[in-house]
Amino acid sequence: MYPTPLPLAAYRNAIALDEPFGPGAGHDPGDRSAGLVREALGLLADDSAAAKAGLRPGAADGIDDAAARRLLRAVLTVREPGPLPTGTIQVLDTLLAGERLARDTIDATSLPTVRDALPRTAYRAADRTVLWQGDLTTLDADAVVNAANRALLGCFAPMHPCIDNALHSAAGPRLRADCHTVMSLQGHPEPTGTAKISRGYHLPARYVLHTVGPIVDGPVLPHHEQALAASYRACLDLAAEVSGLRSVAFCCISTGVFGYPKAPAARTALNTVAAWLDLHPGRLDRVIFNVYADDDHAAYLQALTEGNQPR
Repeated sequence: MYPTPLPLAAYRNAIALDEPFGPGAGHDPGDRSAGLVREALGLLADDSAAAKAGLRPGAADGIDDAAARRLLRAVLTVREPGPLPTGTIQVLDTLLAGERLARDTIDATSLPTVRDALPRTAYRAADRTVLWQGDLTTLDADAVVNAANRALLGCFAPMHPCIDNALHSAAGPRLRADCHTVMSLQGHPEPTGTAKISRGYHLPARYVLHTVGPIVDGPVLPHHEQALAASYRACLDLAAEVSGLRSVAFCCISTGVFGYPKAPAARTALNTVAAWLDLHPGRLDRVIFNVYADDDHAAYLQALTEGNQPR
């Protein structure tokens, strides 16, 4: 049994959570991005992570711009937290700020509520929630939720198609550095069903809520459901501790490599969020259930419109 998880007050100042992140002025992404990628690769060529990702001096000279960008992402994905070579963070901040400007951003407040989309739903939180199928790295909500592992440092597998990898890649290496600071202060892995918060850096969202959901290998048992509900509640409780945080977007916690079946996971998510909103009236303006794959979307639609509807 792990000790009590580190409370927000114990790490808030260490990661400057309440300071707005300002990477400086952006640039025309078509103007300098390719050059910035190659500049960053040059700076990282002698880094300890370079060889693991296949980067050696001159390796980027014979590849096209898209391959160079994938190589840079791979280097940053496999790289352990720690100081970057001199000048690298400034180059990466300029690159990532430009890439964010180049992506279409979705305003969370513009999304239709569940009630708007499904007028006949029996879901009691339909006026306060959203079901949205899209890319969480493009959503301008106050906070987005990351389905993390117990180390809470992100995914170290290059191009792995998990939300942990996607969010860390878009946010940049500052996100991993903050998570490392938090986990060093905590001194033990993150328990299942708890959460931490950090700034979002180059994501449209100002904050990232990191939670570890349960792993299911077989039938869903009561303790799995309890742990999954705890993850949703922990994120909402933590969001409520941050002034000005009014919207939270959840990914589908535990339904990827952690193996939680999608249909019962959707029902637990919907019921837990509705219960929390009932207990905290007016604290959040909107909670978004973000689904990426079609089968995730179908699981939520079924829970909202058929048979065993959320209570």
